[in-house]
Amino acid sequence: MIDGFAIGHHTADGDGWLTGATVVLTERGAVGGVDVRGGAPGTRETDLLDPRALVEQVDAVVLCGGSAYGLAAADGVMTSLAADGRGFRVGREPGEVVPIVPAAVIFDLGRGGVFAHRPTAEFGARAYDAAKGAFGRRTTDPELGAVGAGTGAMAGGLKGGFGYAEAALSLGDDGPAGRVGVAIVVNAAGSPVDPDTGALWSDRRGVLDRPDSVGRVALSAARGQAGRPFNTTIGVVLTDLTLTKAHAGKVAAVAHDGLARAVRPAHQLTDGDTFFALGSGRHTAPADPLASVGLLNRLLEVTADVVVDACFVALTSAQTRGRLRAYRELAGLR
Repeated sequence: MIDGFAIGHHTADGDGWLTGATVVLTERGAVGGVDVRGGAPGTRETDLLDPRALVEQVDAVVLCGGSAYGLAAADGVMTSLAADGRGFRVGREPGEVVPIVPAAVIFDLGRGGVFAHRPTAEFGARAYDAAKGAFGRRTTDPELGAVGAGTGAMAGGLKGGFGYAEAALSLGDDGPAGRVGVAIVVNAAGSPVDPDTGALWSDRRGVLDRPDSVGRVALSAARGQAGRPFNTTIGVVLTDLTLTKAHAGKVAAVAHDGLARAVRPAHQLTDGDTFFALGSGRHTAPADPLASVGLLNRLLEVTADVVVDACFVALTSAQTRGRLRAYRELAGLR
């Protein structure tokens, strides 16, 4: 896990439920940015991340199901942060704070069978507790697949899910200069599968065997039964580099390049594709301006690749839920 962050989930799976919430928690605050590309976003507190706005530090980011209803999960995270005395100070007393909690949602309404089953403030509070506990354990990787905000996710007729990937940043022979990670919920209207080969667009390293003719037919049939095109892929880019809000916004923007490689098409009118970016500042920027620009360019380059990798992890970790069948099952892969 990137230094300065932890991830926690709350999952509701069964008895008419298929949804959840995921909290990306900062240890001591982080500089944030956002970029919204989909035509039907469900978001909260994105205006605060504009470089012209007052607030500099984000306390947590919430990703959740439930469409716009699911934004209620952020209330539970705010309440938990306030109880811990964390937030933007607005008074003289320690508890007089307003936690800064941007959020984005996916459309998963009714996928568990009951339309009214969607995340509440309690979902956010439980996911917050899970993330907070992960700091104590120094957990390296979050749980993947049909968990948290990815529980009810669907991608082009396949079961979607939550994915996470990260990579080191380096410049030449100077060794690691920081790290970047991506937490993502793949819930796309577009397809993650190459229709000619049946391979995942996100398998950029060719890790998986190509599906045989039976697998390709099954994948094509799933695409044809995708149903209502209400979706949205959401995610958070995490880095231990020191960023300005403008830099964080640029990182969030470039994350969409990775999504467009992994899902085709992306950013449709019925998507609400949104990426946040957070910098914990654990690594300071190089003193040399040219070296600093070079490192930021390297961050942008690697971010797009890591988004692709996180999509791959989400899709290959997803588990079949009812009629939403996982890629590995349909492709005949173990």
